[in-house]
Amino acid sequence: MDLTSINPVLLVASLMVASTPIILAAIGELVVEKSGVLNLGVEGMMITGAICGFAIAVESGSPALGFLAAALGGAVLSLLFGILTQFFLSNQVATGLGLTLFGLGLSSLMGQGYIGIRPPATEKLDIPLLSDIPVLGPILFNQDLVVYFALALVVATWAALKFTRAGLILRAVGENHDAAHALGYKVVRVRLMAITFGGACAGLGGAYLSLVRVPQWTEGMTAGAGWIALAIVVFGAWRPFRVLLGAYLFGGVTVLQLNLQAAGVAIPVEYLSMSPYLITIAVLVIMSSGKAKSALSAPACLGKLFHASS
Repeated sequence: MDLTSINPVLLVASLMVASTPIILAAIGELVVEKSGVLNLGVEGMMITGAICGFAIAVESGSPALGFLAAALGGAVLSLLFGILTQFFLSNQVATGLGLTLFGLGLSSLMGQGYIGIRPPATEKLDIPLLSDIPVLGPILFNQDLVVYFALALVVATWAALKFTRAGLILRAVGENHDAAHALGYKVVRVRLMAITFGGACAGLGGAYLSLVRVPQWTEGMTAGAGWIALAIVVFGAWRPFRVLLGAYLFGGVTVLQLNLQAAGVAIPVEYLSMSPYLITIAVLVIMSSGKAKSALSAPACLGKLFHASS
């Protein structure tokens, strides 16, 4: 066992990469749930985005087109969920679970011809001078554009929900759709737009996995990332920056356990592999316990959904 082989700077830089898919998927789901809708199909949308982005990037040679295709693929799949739940009034929990199963099966079918193929490289944004700063340079100024986009999306989502009219309408729909409808807001339209946005974000998160995080296609490569994103939204109290913190926690533990495996720590690999999921959920549960429960900003419509489902 040689713990000195673990470079703290590279560890933190890798943390940002590992957290990015979760950030994208979780922020998208946060917006969906703020509208009063629960979409459990995040895993299915992520894996669909992963194969759509991978396939288009390989065929076109352009990672940018791959990410666009992934966002479109996730959005189309989420629209299927939206149509079923908003127009045909199907059960949101059952429909979301079905969406996940459908996405896993569809991605497996689409990915048959792409196993063992390497996608085109996604270039890092090497900012002159800033990237040469000790410690901070490799962490903050030598990442790919999607990392910065994910961080900007967190800030933009927070600002939109807090300060804009569109954010106010979204929250009003999530709190009381009858009152929002009485005020003249198009509840179904608002929710469909939120659902589509969430699907596009989940698709981007999936594509980041297959094009950057693990640049290859393997079946089931999301490995529960969509479920972690769902948990982080709930235990992050539907607040963008707490969601960001939860995503960094998961990404940090994931990268750390990989480094511990490489260092030869005398712990069974299976325990190390399961640790990111266990530790993330345990810490987020603790964060949301006690007095913090009263501060949870769960949309009221979600409470009605859970009550109706029980």
